[in-house]
Amino acid sequence: MIKFAERLQELRKEKPATQQAMADFLKIKLRSYQHYEGGDRRPDYEGLVALADYFGVTTDYLLGRTDVR
Repeated sequence: MIKFAERLQELRKEKPATQQAMADFLKIKLRSYQHYEGGDRRPDYEGLVALADYFGVTTDYLLGRTDVR
């Protein structure tokens, strides 16, 4: 799920937001968020939807299923 990790990092930097700010937004620990960007873990369904809403993109875009934001 490398595409997810890459897109998440790209969107965060475009915002711009820190990893800590994203972790706070998702109400998770910083290290957990860092695992998302590192490609080691993925958010649960609620986290995925929250990220898509935060960045104004679709979940399909975040997951790499489409290139249409």
